[in-house]
Amino acid sequence: MHSSAVFLIEFGAIILALGLLGRLAARLRCSPIPLYLLAGLAFGEGGLLPLGTSEEFVAIGAEIGVVLLLLMLGLEYTAGDLVSNLKTQYPAGIVDATLNALPGAAMALLLGWGPIAAVVLAGITWISSSGVIAKVLGDLGRIGNRETPVILSILVLEDLSMAVYLPVVTALLAGTGLATGSVTLAVALGVAGLVLLVAVRWGRHISRFVSTDDPEKLLLVVLGLTLVVAGVAQQLQVSAAVGAFLVGIALSGEVAEGAHHLLSPLRDLFAAVFFVFFGLHTDPASIPPVLSPALALAVVTALTKIATGYWAARRAGISARGRWRAGGTLVARGEFSIVIAGLAVTSGIDSDLGPLTTAYVLLLVVIGPLTARYTEPLALRLTGRRERRTAPEAASRDQEDAAVTRS
Repeated sequence: MHSSAVFLIEFGAIILALGLLGRLAARLRCSPIPLYLLAGLAFGEGGLLPLGTSEEFVAIGAEIGVVLLLLMLGLEYTAGDLVSNLKTQYPAGIVDATLNALPGAAMALLLGWGPIAAVVLAGITWISSSGVIAKVLGDLGRIGNRETPVILSILVLEDLSMAVYLPVVTALLAGTGLATGSVTLAVALGVAGLVLLVAVRWGRHISRFVSTDDPEKLLLVVLGLTLVVAGVAQQLQVSAAVGAFLVGIALSGEVAEGAHHLLSPLRDLFAAVFFVFFGLHTDPASIPPVLSPALALAVVTALTKIATGYWAARRAGISARGRWRAGGTLVARGEFSIVIAGLAVTSGIDSDLGPLTTAYVLLLVVIGPLTARYTEPLALRLTGRRERRTAPEAASRDQEDAAVTRS
């Protein structure tokens, strides 16, 4: 059979399967992300029906999916919102790094992998999945909730921190000298700062340049601009996700509304492809040997993420319901953790790090959407007596948050 025909059949089967799984998830009233990941396992290495000709296209589609997820999230907020949130939430970023990086470092040292592996695994357990969390917020209708800016601030702080962390880890793994590593780090920080400055100061001019009454031209210009900025950011050792997010916040007004409407179907398509791609490169046979340490690490860092979100939301004056929702939403790990592990595996660091990371991320990327949905009702049920003793003002805020969620 001709290769193009095989490609169409394979990719068409993937899209059809995703559509059916999405309908099943809607009937079950849950996020479709875990089902998409299981589909990736079925089509991937060691699965029931490995892919052939369409895998490279799926990989490109997965990268576009992450970019679109962060672009759409950025369109929900202005540059002023971002700056004010970062100024008020930087202590939450410090707490986040401390609570969630230390368990990974400790696990690597307990397993005897050495200090460099400890730095690598610390980053893997620290960074939440912006892609997964963006999808979960949309699926659960929480974009407009009061706790969402707190969640977003923590994610942005994490992504911006990767501009510092990734060059440092790359230098450590490669044994690069101090001078070369310092230059790489300076370039990464400079690019991230420049893009943020442009978004804050000249966002109106960018929106005016992009603005058009023709939906086709608006779609092409916004999508092209986003991909170019994301690609340049990635090339300069800055996260493509950060670049896409900053493009989103640089656009405002009617341009942001129009772009959101036009890009929503593309986001849903490529985001689903991203989660399938993640599962494609997970060999089910490699998971059982490292399942125990991965499960222990997943439990500990799920609890530390919930504690991080709860503390940050409480500090921002969010009511109890919003605090638990913020904590549960932050649990998922994903694309950044895999990128960090890939750097380590390529450099020849401990061979068990790759399978451990895969198992760990797979656990939390499946558990994450569930904790986002059920942490709040479970926590309030367990602490029901304490909640009944709260002040009337707190109860009023709880009702307000619940009404926002239902809407």
